[in-house]
Amino acid sequence: MSSLGAAFRLVRAGWVLVREGVVAAVPGDQLSGLPKFGWRVAVMFTRRRALSQQRTDRLARAVARLGPSYVKLGQFLATRPDVVGNDIALDLALLQDKMQTFPKEEAIAAVEASLGRPVGDLYLNFGDAVAAASIAQVHPAEVDQAGERRHVAVKVIRPGVRRRFQHDLDSYFLAARLQEKYIPSSRRLRPVEVTQTLAQTTRIEMDLRLEGAALSELGENIKEDPGFRVPAVDWERTGRDVLTMEWVDGIKMNDVAALDAAGHDLKAIAANLIQSFLRHTLRDGFFHADMHPGNLFVEANGTIVAVDLGIAGRLGKKERRFLAEILYGFITRDYLRVAEVHFEAGYVPHKHDVAAFAQAIRAIGEPIHGQPAETISMAKLLTLLFEVTELFDMETRPELILLQKTMVVVEGVARTLDPAFNMWKTSEPVVGDWIRSNLGPRGMIADAREGFHALSSLARHLPEMATRTERLSREIDLMAENGLRFDEATAQAIGKAEARHSRSGRLALWVIALALVYIAWRLF
Repeated sequence: MSSLGAAFRLVRAGWVLVREGVVAAVPGDQLSGLPKFGWRVAVMFTRRRALSQQRTDRLARAVARLGPSYVKLGQFLATRPDVVGNDIALDLALLQDKMQTFPKEEAIAAVEASLGRPVGDLYLNFGDAVAAASIAQVHPAEVDQAGERRHVAVKVIRPGVRRRFQHDLDSYFLAARLQEKYIPSSRRLRPVEVTQTLAQTTRIEMDLRLEGAALSELGENIKEDPGFRVPAVDWERTGRDVLTMEWVDGIKMNDVAALDAAGHDLKAIAANLIQSFLRHTLRDGFFHADMHPGNLFVEANGTIVAVDLGIAGRLGKKERRFLAEILYGFITRDYLRVAEVHFEAGYVPHKHDVAAFAQAIRAIGEPIHGQPAETISMAKLLTLLFEVTELFDMETRPELILLQKTMVVVEGVARTLDPAFNMWKTSEPVVGDWIRSNLGPRGMIADAREGFHALSSLARHLPEMATRTERLSREIDLMAENGLRFDEATAQAIGKAEARHSRSGRLALWVIALALVYIAWRLF
């Protein structure tokens, strides 16, 4: 029944996308065969009102009809332009995660169930919701801390949201499996793996303790940094379904007129934003991955405060070196080094020629050097770079795609504050310092220290590794003599699983086909 329910939900979602003109907005002249026929049918069933709307408006209306799960799906796919294309990703990034508030009484019940205490014991007062998104909503409240009243923000999970997400995820997985099975060209994008990433991301985002931990970690990383901070977490009043944190008094960064009227130096704020983001990314390998202007406040003293850390990005040391050397290579026009970094990191298969790849990199870099510095977009550069790497079989790197998406947003915010913003001049102090610290003499000493620790750890585990190697050798010898065998229960389980998978796939296709026939019959 779960497959049947997923199929019906998938048909409903497809029908809404058709009726609201989302499918019709796809460039049909670039399609052929059965997809083009399907596109023409979709245009026939599109509402006339939708045909006169912009694609972004069509997406927003469709997502609003489909509910919170699809808002989150749209936001997730906005981070994957490799899957949906750059244009669609930009449209999805504009989706507003604003939903109707749920009753205050339900929020209080969720707080009490999560923390195991009456709301009156936890807060001096608990106000009505001031903002609501697909997963949670925020209430103002006051607490008593060491005899002092403090204003706090209380984020509460939307009731029933986990169950709704799980049901919709079943239909996402069904669509991904059908796509992989019947559209071979899409397998390179690994749709099932993408859906698994979405499932994991939403599970993390729906546990507010993890968001609190992310705020705490980022806060520790940047405690000595000037002009940028995150709100402090009240751990006594935080649980799986509730997050209590410091209330932020400031002006939202999307209100440029208010910032200007308050006397803030917009150019300084733009520079601080970019340098802070690059510092978090390169130095710490941990960054806020949802830095749209609605999540950024500016306090009276000019300090930027970032909230809503449900989505965070991480980069390992290899990825940080990759990013820094690429940026520095483009600045110095050392395209061969940029190409070599891709090969050293293992991102481009060694079957390709480094010189040929460097030539492709030059095709991106040279036009940039002919432009005024303030018109050069670092985010656009990374977008072009990832497009070129596809020609050289570079596999999708989710952590780099998330970085690219965040950089697009952050750079866009900076240019809103300062239209003549010079990305390269602003970022050079942070990027240059990281390169000097990690790729110069100091970096070599640090690498040697890490290598010594790794060798010490290896030496401690050598006896255990020798025992495992000996046991593995004996088992391989037995397999060579007797062959690989399954016991009867394992063989039967494999057969049943394969038969069940085949039946569910056929059933889903029949349900979708019958539903579409029924819809067409009712319309005509």
